Amino acid sequence: RGEMAKSTQLIDNEVFRAYATYTAIVLLKMMLMSLITAYFRITRKAFVNPEDTASFGKGESAKKFLRTDPDVERVRRGHLNDLENIVPFVGIGLLYALSGPELSTALLHFRIFTGARICHTFAYLIPLPQPGRGLSWAVGYSVTFSMAYKVLKTAWLL
Repeated sequence: RGEMAKSTQLIDNEVFRAYATYTAIVLLKMMLMSLITAYFRITRKAFVNPEDTASFGKGESAKKFLRTDPDVERVRRGHLNDLENIVPFVGIGLLYALSGPELSTALLHFRIFTGARICHTFAYLIPLPQPGRGLSWAVGYSVTFSMAYKVLKTAWLL
């Protein structure tokens, strides 16, 4: 431990496999948000592009479906929040996995982040009262920050 992993050893590296597992989970969760957004758009008949309204009519009759809907916007905001938090986790998590952390510590980081993002999604979609959503966001953000700190501490070359 404490050494940078060699690229030929990645698949045998337990930390990297844990990273790959939890990254796949949060990325699939983020992809699911796209499907949930589409579901809400269709069920609420709220579209942003004229071509999306074609199955509901033509011309002026279709224009009434070019609108915003509070439920659709709520799901979209949750999805945007995923993009703002999961993408940094993927990048920093990779660097962290390559920085040689202990497996137990890495699993703790990956599991807490994944759980926090899943809780955040439920808090956004249900919606749950604050501070639930804010706390789940803060926990996930703190985990990513903790991993970034470990990477900088391990690989600092300035």
